Amino acid sequence: MKNPVDLHIGQRVRHRRWLLGMTQQQLAQSVGIRFQQIQKYESGANRVSASRLWDLAQALDIPVSFFFEGLLDSRPEMNGNGNVEAGVLQNKETMDLIRAYYGLDEGPRRRLLDLAKALSSSEQHA
Repeated sequence: MKNPVDLHIGQRVRHRRWLLGMTQQQLAQSVGIRFQQIQKYESGANRVSASRLWDLAQALDIPVSFFFEGLLDSRPEMNGNGNVEAGVLQNKETMDLIRAYYGLDEGPRRRLLDLAKALSSSEQHA
């Protein structure tokens, strides 16, 4: 049975890799391992050692603490709302949208955010 912490860290690796538009092969090359190992980390099948976590953080340009963010919130006894946020981030379409959003210059990005907020509030009032 896979450890929930290993699954969480693997999901965080996958999400950050997707946001950067990296393939498993590219990430593996940057840390000096085979892409199959990245697959195992992302699925939670293999545990990530501390030194490898450090290497992954460097390759993904994030602090090591990124991998642990939201870990307590994902425990059912700590979060009674079903942790909807984590489920949404597992959707590939959501990750593609986030990557495209951050690919925009600041001006268009702000306008798109304002539009999304306006549409969201109009849906709630309808």
